Amino acid sequence: MSKPLGVILAGGRATRMGGGDKGLLALGGQTLLARVIDRLAPQVAGLALNANGDAARFDRFDLPVVADSIDGFAGPLAGVLAGLDWAATQGAETIVTAAADTPFFPTDLVARLVAAAGQAHPLVLATTPRSRDEGLKSGGRGGVNRHPTFGLWPVALRDDLRTALQGGLRKVVLWTDQHGGREALFDAQPFDPFFNLNTPEDLARAEALL
Repeated sequence: MSKPLGVILAGGRATRMGGGDKGLLALGGQTLLARVIDRLAPQVAGLALNANGDAARFDRFDLPVVADSIDGFAGPLAGVLAGLDWAATQGAETIVTAAADTPFFPTDLVARLVAAAGQAHPLVLATTPRSRDEGLKSGGRGGVNRHPTFGLWPVALRDDLRTALQGGLRKVVLWTDQHGGREALFDAQPFDPFFNLNTPEDLARAEALL
């Protein structure tokens, strides 16, 4: 498999953070988005940003900005589709997505997603083990947490995804399960590296983790 392209998902509305672009919030003197770019860029063959509205607000990052083609804030799958459509114009076979509000994701994310895919080009989602508390909340079951904004996505499935979104599908794992999505398991110690910042309290926790 050739090296994937990377797509940073920044198309959400950040309602729990008070609105606006979470990726432009400062963490330790850098924007969240700059931190995500620094982590993802060395792992991929090229990088784009999925965001809606005026693209000029991201000019400082010198990345192509691709907007959702599905109206109405259709969730992260709409951002995945935008990334797949952009990758198709670049002649790429796959993309890896990362969320703009998740500054601590693994520096070997892409390598491990690709390894889980093997020689085929299936979907692969990042996962971490459920904590004991999470297991109790789910009725005592073990298992993993899937992180649907961090995945390896085949460009060949973009038209199927477009059809699903136009039909009203919004939940990522419903679509990935339909296509035999695989999982890549990452360690969650001393904290889950896919911890994302949804609230001001999360931002304060991230500052402490730095």
